[in-house]
Amino acid sequence: MVDNIMKIEFMSKSQNESFARVAVASFVAQLDPTLEEIADIKTAVSEAVTNSIIHGYQNKKGIVFIETYIENSEVTIIVKDNGIGITDIEKAMEPLYTSRPDLERSGMGFTVMETFMDELKVLSKEGEGTKVIMKKKFRPLE
Repeated sequence: MVDNIMKIEFMSKSQNESFARVAVASFVAQLDPTLEEIADIKTAVSEAVTNSIIHGYQNKKGIVFIETYIENSEVTIIVKDNGIGITDIEKAMEPLYTSRPDLERSGMGFTVMETFMDELKVLSKEGEGTKVIMKKKFRPLE
């Protein structure tokens, strides 16, 4: 059973990336995370949101959706867009792969998310958008 939930949506503008990371980090703060855990969450959210804006919507207008669930001492963060989708998820998740070499992207977004979160799942349909599901466990509150 879910203990708490937060949903936000915002335009796919790069200026909103910092808002998203702070909003999710503030919500997760109720689990009393370490500074390192908060930094991990902020970084993972930042990468997922940036992917939606740059790759999903290709810097065109759209809406980025974030749902954050807390259940026991685990947080689930879902970042979703209705952008162009990913043709080959496996390839997109390879380190250093980028669909936008013209923008000098590093191609490390999914790798960073995998590194900082305990679980990462990417669902996408071409022409319909992408959903990134990230989970992180925290020590139980006493």
